[in-house]
Amino acid sequence: MLQMIQAASGGEEHSILLPALPEVIWSAIIIAIFFLVVLKFVYPKYRQLTEERADTIRTGLEMADKAKREIAEADSKAQREIQAAHEEAAQIREEAHANASRIIAKAKEQAEQEAERISLNANRQVEANRQAAEISLKTEVGLLASELAEKIVGEQLTDRELSARVVDRFLDQLAVSSEKESVSN
Repeated sequence: MLQMIQAASGGEEHSILLPALPEVIWSAIIIAIFFLVVLKFVYPKYRQLTEERADTIRTGLEMADKAKREIAEADSKAQREIQAAHEEAAQIREEAHANASRIIAKAKEQAEQEAERISLNANRQVEANRQAAEISLKTEVGLLASELAEKIVGEQLTDRELSARVVDRFLDQLAVSSEKESVSN
């Protein structure tokens, strides 16, 4: 079969695996021209595009890093502001508690003063009522004693000093006898 291929090709001995020398030379020239064209025109464009892409990626990474830093700064600032707000709220609560305590203490003090005033007024009123009752009672007892003395003596007491002494003596005796009764009870 090898003989048939050799016969068809013109009688030269030629290997099936290796091409003929002129084909190798022409192929080498075409490949060299192709590489020169690629190096002259395509490679610079390719290199420019890759550098632009690398710059774009680098810029994007720098912007991403900058954004991360800004986010971190904003987050820390927000945390500080939240902390400050918590501290301010705690201070406001403490002030409110202090104000409430002062208001309660002031209200208690005012209530105690008012209770004292009311108690003092009530004691005064009771004392005034007692004195009025005592005066009224002395007057009535004095009149009754005068009437009784007039009935016993049989004549009317016209002398005011005498009448007052009799009434006072009678009231003193009445007071002594009521004290003895209260002590014995």
